Amino acid sequence: MAATTRRQAAVEAERVQVETLLKADLFGRVERGHSSRLGPVVRRDTRAARWWLRPLARRLARREAAALAALEGLPGVPRLLSWDGRVLLRTWLEGRPLHRGGPPDPDWFEAARRLVCRLHRRGVCHNDLAKEPNLLVAADGRPALIDFQLARVTRRRSRWFRLQAREDLRHLLKHKRSYAPARLRPRERRILARPSWPARLWRRSGKRLYLAVTRGLLGWADREGAGDRGGTGA
Repeated sequence: MAATTRRQAAVEAERVQVETLLKADLFGRVERGHSSRLGPVVRRDTRAARWWLRPLARRLARREAAALAALEGLPGVPRLLSWDGRVLLRTWLEGRPLHRGGPPDPDWFEAARRLVCRLHRRGVCHNDLAKEPNLLVAADGRPALIDFQLARVTRRRSRWFRLQAREDLRHLLKHKRSYAPARLRPRERRILARPSWPARLWRRSGKRLYLAVTRGLLGWADREGAGDRGGTGA
């Protein structure tokens, strides 16, 4: 981002009138606000992160900015408004998280699968669809996705990218199994029954440490972020 654009982004971020604190932890603050020029926005402010986590917080925000830039114009994902290296602004999506009442109809999951496949065609893997709060039932009943901090953006469909894309779909199918098990197709059941080797390794080794850090050190809820989204929308 050019220096002038970065300055403009910083000015716009400071003009946001904060209305609701969505999340505050060691990585900074996530706030819902309003901009006279941009309308309802979400501001991720890494300046509020603890100094020893600030580089990581900004790295995660930078990943989200890159993913949203790659998905520009795609319905069902937020639009990146600005990123100045410290504060990220994106559009607010009206809706409710999946875990608050589930989808309005069983066909929601098929629409969500198509949305996830559109992400992959643009070279983006979400990498955090295990968390129900990252899947929204939008105001019009359609699926929407948020929180792209762990997303991967690439121009090459490498074997690693394909593994991550498969895991995106498997995590979505796990939610489908919870809400609409009768509508699982045979192929989808096979995907659920065969996690990728990184997923198996994570389950055996990394997940326990992750839960100890997120729930113990960071104090996140059992739904791994469910408390981050107050009210409706995200």
